[in-house]
Amino acid sequence: MWEIEVDNIKCGGCANGIRQQLGALSAVKAVEVDIAQGRVVLQLAEDTEAIREQILAKLLKMGYPQAGSVQGLSAVGAKAKSFVSCAVGKLSDEKSEK
Repeated sequence: MWEIEVDNIKCGGCANGIRQQLGALSAVKAVEVDIAQGRVVLQLAEDTEAIREQILAKLLKMGYPQAGSVQGLSAVGAKAKSFVSCAVGKLSDEKSEK
């Protein structure tokens, strides 16, 4: 298990988006998201530095950087991206409920 504290997780839409995007990676066996703690817990098929970097890059691209890893304008940009990822996660969740 690998735990990552990330910024910008606000709701179930955020969590759903993170689960979908990281769960699609072949190296990821399971994804849990703790919204209240801002934490992502991963079970990896193979735990290497390259895989960890790939996951951190994916989270950053989605707007959920590792806690404290981005500052200033980069942090603002990450927050904006997280709103988009959150909205996509909410829409995906609504479709799966129908």
